[in-house]
Amino acid sequence: QVQLVESGGGSVQAGGSLTLSCVAPEYTYRNFPTAWFRQAPGKEREGVAAIERSGTTTYAASVNGRFTISQDNAKNIVYLQMASLKPEDTAMYSCAQGSLYIPLRNRLVPEWYNLWGQGTQVTVSS
Repeated sequence: QVQLVESGGGSVQAGGSLTLSCVAPEYTYRNFPTAWFRQAPGKEREGVAAIERSGTTTYAASVNGRFTISQDNAKNIVYLQMASLKPEDTAMYSCAQGSLYIPLRNRLVPEWYNLWGQGTQVTVSS
């Protein structure tokens, strides 16, 4: 089964930084957007940031200005640089890849993505 592979999670104190990486399959990466989602215990999955190959990005309001999504198209890798981390950023972070066109307004809606990674845990302590 095709999956995406995330890495880079860990534990950090509030105010710290982490960078997550996601390697996506080339045949879908080439044409469709990639996004990061997160899910904390007892909460619904939340879209964090998305990027398409042209470079257009979308961010959730809760992370705008603190997180940066970027990509390396030669390696099919999408990064999520997280700065000024807060305890409420604690969650399992997963990347997802679309295999169809996703309208800009839906880029942070998980139902539009059909390829997912296993996730990487991010824990921010106060």
